[in-house]
Amino acid sequence: MSSDPRNLLVILSDQHNRDTLGCYGHPVVRTPNLDALARRGTRFSSAYCNCPISVPSRASFATGQFVHRIGAWDNAFPYHGQVPSWAHHLTSHGHQVVSIGKLHHRRDDDRDGFSEKRIPLNVVDGIGDLLGAIRDDPPRRPGRRDGVIQAGPGQSTYLDYDVRIADQASTWLQQAAGARHDKPWVLFVSFVCPHPPFIAPPDLFESYMACDFELPVQNSPDERPKHPALETLRHIMDYIEPFTPEQIHRVTAAYYGTCTHLDQQVGKVLDRLEQTGLGDSTRVIYATDHGESMGRRGLWGKFTLYEESAAVPFLIAGPDVPEGHMSNEPVTLVDCFPTICDFVGTPAASRDYDLCGQSLWPVLEGQSLGRCAFSEYHAVGFTDASFMVRNDEYKLIHWVNAPAQLFNIIHDPNELHDLSEDQNHASALELMQGELRSILDPQAIDARAKSDQRRLIAQYGGRQAVLARGTFANSPVPGETPKFLATDDIS
Repeated sequence: MSSDPRNLLVILSDQHNRDTLGCYGHPVVRTPNLDALARRGTRFSSAYCNCPISVPSRASFATGQFVHRIGAWDNAFPYHGQVPSWAHHLTSHGHQVVSIGKLHHRRDDDRDGFSEKRIPLNVVDGIGDLLGAIRDDPPRRPGRRDGVIQAGPGQSTYLDYDVRIADQASTWLQQAAGARHDKPWVLFVSFVCPHPPFIAPPDLFESYMACDFELPVQNSPDERPKHPALETLRHIMDYIEPFTPEQIHRVTAAYYGTCTHLDQQVGKVLDRLEQTGLGDSTRVIYATDHGESMGRRGLWGKFTLYEESAAVPFLIAGPDVPEGHMSNEPVTLVDCFPTICDFVGTPAASRDYDLCGQSLWPVLEGQSLGRCAFSEYHAVGFTDASFMVRNDEYKLIHWVNAPAQLFNIIHDPNELHDLSEDQNHASALELMQGELRSILDPQAIDARAKSDQRRLIAQYGGRQAVLARGTFANSPVPGETPKFLATDDIS
């Protein structure tokens, strides 16, 4: 395989459940543009985010470092250029690196490495969601339940924003085709769908309402795993009372509709890439920042390290990339930093940036990196941290101050059968615990995260002041005013 430098189009979405693409085997969801991208490239079946919530995940994606290495604990610790990113590396070597759309960094004027940023979406007020940093007796989030119940057809600022992003990306590609570039460029196009609100274009919503869906696995109270950490999450998010089958059908139809809307916008960008003649000289990466629980285990949103939340779709296509190929290699978003730099011909030495990820060129050539995928969580919904390591066969979820879980991810992809207390798998449990501790000390990292979070809460006046500030359902798009929930809605 050739690794000649090429232009690079990086497309990132938000909260895209890995299984809700046709190319990943979904029988109902229509994603023809992403499916076509997968057919002409390589699809990764075992890709993960490094933290299943947006701000930390995007910080890891930008820097190639795990969340605990850079202290990006939750949605109130946004990236602001404090650690070099792949964009810093490439612009410092003369590449044009342009961002269009959602960043979820701190502020628009932060020096986060890009040559240019168009219509960026960053955290509210340069601060983000302070409530998520309250880990001692976390406040409840009743608005989460309302978001599921209110799912349906309509128009939202997020749907409109993604259309704007696709239009601006298409315009940029048209201009790039007629411009002279001394080095390969990188265009980072970051959509916000299918992140809630669960509001879909009416035609797409109605088309999916007409479909039959199976209820999510372990959805009913009798089937839900009785894990103490999950009970805490359900209480905080107001998910203890089950949703009705009708409510689940509506929110599923809405989510599927936003997935297809996203695919349509991706299709506009990919079509323009081909129409301008840039397709033959441009590689494409598609991924998302984390998944969506979709009612599994009685949960909606992200937050957990189960497959539906932590696993992500990951596609690479373009010149010299094997076509129609699927890789089972465990990979994560920190691998994007060295991979992006390799793709455009300006490698980033791990020793220079202390990277946690590795370039995926060897994987595309059929080699194995011989390591586990790793993810972690320190944010809203839980009082204690959780960590995940996954190898070719097994996956460990280590909960601080709660029982660990072990799954054979090959034979039990839905993670229904916890093997942690099965003596036949004791050696596998010991192996995976060793893999985790080779990366970090879970208790020590949990303590450091909580210390930083307590310090942040104190900086903003303490618990009562943070509660008085309130929270917001979703980060507003550029030009939109954040809609804070009243203090009375938070307990």
